[in-house]
Amino acid sequence: MSDQIPIKNLDSKPETRTIELYASRKKIYVKEIQGFFQRIRNVSLWALMGMYFLLCWINVNGQPLIHFDLPARKFHIFGTTFWPQDFVLLSWLLIICAFGLFFITTLFGRVWCGYTCPQTVWTFIFMWIEERVEGSRNQRMKLDKAPTDPNKITKKIIKHALWLLVAFATGMTFVGYFYPVRELFVDFFTFNITEGYAYFWVFFFTIATYANAGWLREQVCLYMCPYARFQSVMFDRDTMVVSYNPNRGEPRGSRKKTADPKNAGLGDCVDCGMCVQVCPTGIDIRDGLQYECIGCALCIDACDQIMDKMNYPKGLISYTNENKLIGEKSHIVRPKSIGYGLALIAMIGSVIYSVGTRIPVAIDVIRDRGALYQYTGMGQVENSYTLKIMNMSDDGQFFDVTVEGIEGIKLSTTTHFFVESGEVYSLPASVEVPPENIKESTQEIRFHVQSESEADVHSLSESRFLGPVEY
Repeated sequence: MSDQIPIKNLDSKPETRTIELYASRKKIYVKEIQGFFQRIRNVSLWALMGMYFLLCWINVNGQPLIHFDLPARKFHIFGTTFWPQDFVLLSWLLIICAFGLFFITTLFGRVWCGYTCPQTVWTFIFMWIEERVEGSRNQRMKLDKAPTDPNKITKKIIKHALWLLVAFATGMTFVGYFYPVRELFVDFFTFNITEGYAYFWVFFFTIATYANAGWLREQVCLYMCPYARFQSVMFDRDTMVVSYNPNRGEPRGSRKKTADPKNAGLGDCVDCGMCVQVCPTGIDIRDGLQYECIGCALCIDACDQIMDKMNYPKGLISYTNENKLIGEKSHIVRPKSIGYGLALIAMIGSVIYSVGTRIPVAIDVIRDRGALYQYTGMGQVENSYTLKIMNMSDDGQFFDVTVEGIEGIKLSTTTHFFVESGEVYSLPASVEVPPENIKESTQEIRFHVQSESEADVHSLSESRFLGPVEY
């Protein structure tokens, strides 16, 4: 046995490696696939695109079905006009959308991303165009590797021209929700648009659509969309997600169709790579749940087709949850989903009630703070106010205003007036009260504004009346 102490030479420099913090994008060639979930996506795609491109063209009583009239500060939505004073309803709608997304995600994972997200919808449209112009996945790969020739240039020009056409239609339609679309198409091509912002936003959304759906594609989902990052907070062991069953599929390996996988010591996965070839984000679902997965289920359709060819049961890749994969009991109804569901129902009910009971007139009372009170020539105690009456209906109306709250109280100024649609009418008002009816130095009074033509159009606002009190 040696008594020497081992010595290590520290003079030599350790091996160094360079690690890239950001990997440059590798183009993903998505293979076209048909199947059950792809048919569902086609239905949702056409339905959403149809609504987007057609709703702005529908007029009801000469008014667009959806029109956000920013210069006039009013929004026409399905026959109802909303004003900036209704901004709280918009806030509630955004909260409802957020809780709806949380609720759906808790139950079914990222189905929003896979079937209804605008980025997904437009990306699939652009990929469909690409496949029709440049061919299948293998043909596109060969075309990109091939030297530049007239055939390649022609196909590229046609593809990008069609992309730009769809992007331009998208930009025009979007602006058409703010600028009446029937006028927009005429004014745009005849250069009669006086507001330069219309041209700017048309071209902005054209370029944005072309870049996002044509070039960035999965990069938007991976790096720009915040939902991909915080979705895991809403996931649990019972959330339905696209998953590969390793207990059934492993060990994977190729084999003949007639071979018995058990005798070969193999699972059902034939390692064909189809699930990777059809994935729009380029991941391998067999590596487990990944934040890049958008839940589009293309890998399910692709794998099911291979299982059919091999005469194996479908479902090697399927919509399932973690508990099912390990053989435990799963629960669709659970405290988290119940909480999100009840909150969603309560908020939807509140918004429906608010819209259903919404009165298209509002009154705001501003008391003159320059004086406490004064006496009139007839010995009455007088307070001065400014009434702000907002007519939120689609037509101008005559209104009457009254005041109540103290015995003998009355308005000594105009009580009948006309307010245009969308106008905030400012009405100076003087209120008189007999001094003997004033019991306190400050008393609550109520101003009531009533439409002359519609009995259910009225509003109420409270204020204070100041006066002398003798002890």
